Amino acid sequence: MTYALELKNLCKSFGRTEIIRGANLAVRPGERVAIIGPNGAGKSTLFNLVSGRLQPTSGEVHLNAQRIDGKKPHEINRLGLSRSFQITNIFPHLSVFENLRCAVLWSLGYRYTFLRFLSGLHDANARADQLLAQVGLAAKRDVQAVNLTYAEQRALEIGVTIAGGAQVILLDEPTAGMSTTETAHFIKLIREVTEGKTLLTVEHDMGVVFGLADRIAVVVYGEVIAFDTPEAIRANPRVQEAYLGSPVAEAQGGAH
Repeated sequence: MTYALELKNLCKSFGRTEIIRGANLAVRPGERVAIIGPNGAGKSTLFNLVSGRLQPTSGEVHLNAQRIDGKKPHEINRLGLSRSFQITNIFPHLSVFENLRCAVLWSLGYRYTFLRFLSGLHDANARADQLLAQVGLAAKRDVQAVNLTYAEQRALEIGVTIAGGAQVILLDEPTAGMSTTETAHFIKLIREVTEGKTLLTVEHDMGVVFGLADRIAVVVYGEVIAFDTPEAIRANPRVQEAYLGSPVAEAQGGAH
C-alpha cells in the first residue's frame, strides 16, 4: 500500500534533549487520525517535522511515497500537504473573501499577481466563493477577518488550509478555546471539508478525538506508543497508564 503519510524512525533533538525519539506512523489515504498525548509529549514538534518547519535529526517523512524531510514548508505544500496552526493565522485586515482568494492563487497557476488585477481572475473569484459557502461564511464575505468571532476566524483558517486542494490536511488543535456548541459545529465542518482527504489533527478535547478520528495515535515522550481505533485505544492498558488521571482515562466511560 502507498501511504498518504508515513514517518519512519523519526527523531528530533535540540542539543542533548530528545523531543521525538524514533516515531513511526503510517496513515492510509482518506483516513482521519487524531494525535493525542500529555503536554510536552512532542505533538506539535511532530507536526512541525511533517510540515517542514523543523528538520529531523534523523529518520524519514514520506508523503504519498515521496520523501519530504529536508524540504521547505512551501515545497511540501505544493506537493499536497497543508496545515493550520494553534494560533489563528489569517490576514486580519483583508476581507474573508480576499483571504480565501489569496489562498487559491498558486493552485490555479497564478504566481505574483498584484492586487489591482485580482478582480479579473474569474476562476479564483469563483473558487473563493465556493470555499466561502463550504466553511459557512458566505454571509461574512466582505467582513474584515479581524471583525469575525473567534470560531469564525478558525473556520476561515480551515478554508485557507484547504484552498490549495491539498489531499493531506494537518490541523493543530482546531477547536481550542471554543464553546461546546461551537466545538460540535466545528467537528461537523471538519468532517465535511475533509471528506475524501487524509486528516491529521492534534487535539486535547477527547470528545472531538473520539467523535472525529478513524484511528488515534498516542504520543508519549516523543514516541508513538499506540496507533489504533478509538475503541482499542480506550481499552489499551499502556495508554491508560500514560494518561492516569487525565481525560483519556476518564473518556473510557464517558466519550462516545
